[in-house]
Amino acid sequence: MKKILLTILVLGFVGGVSTQAALPWKKEIQQEEVVDATSQQAKVLYAQNEIDEALKLLKTKGEDLRSAEDWLLIGNILQDKDRIDEATYMFKKSIEKDPKFYKGHYNLGYIYLIQDKPNMALAEFKQAVKYKDNFAYGYYNMGCAYLKLKEYRNARYNFFRAVDAKNDEPMFYYNLAYTYKMLNKEKDAQTYLDIYNKLMERI
Repeated sequence: MKKILLTILVLGFVGGVSTQAALPWKKEIQQEEVVDATSQQAKVLYAQNEIDEALKLLKTKGEDLRSAEDWLLIGNILQDKDRIDEATYMFKKSIEKDPKFYKGHYNLGYIYLIQDKPNMALAEFKQAVKYKDNFAYGYYNMGCAYLKLKEYRNARYNFFRAVDAKNDEPMFYYNLAYTYKMLNKEKDAQTYLDIYNKLMERI
């Protein structure tokens, strides 16, 4: 899975005691709402595959006003354009903005995985599942990283965690079957390959 869906930022409100005290808060809230509207519009454009327009819109926001979601979306757009080094930088910026932002860790881990840097990928996927428990794709890609390292028991464990979180994703079972094959457990490998085939029939 190349990317994950972006969530909607929820704004709170702050009330003031006197008219004078309330005005600055009101201005700040209005500014946040405008910033958030820009982010939401960029997400819509991205979903409609108008990535250049989405990027242009996000660039109108000052760097200090960009949320972790904004940095992530810019990274996704740059990744779509095969500008991988720039995308990597943006994913790091999203984590810098919010160190607990699991999506930033996940997307950065994915970049490292496709660059054949499994240890670096693992570090990011571990952070992703730390901040979002039961994150199926985080565990799945951790399993893929362990496969690259030929650590098949660790791969198996993470594929099972992925299946526990989302049991209708065919590739989870396919890689579980492959892992059992590498562990010389042909019967178990066939069991999970059969599940994979049944799920693929439904697609």
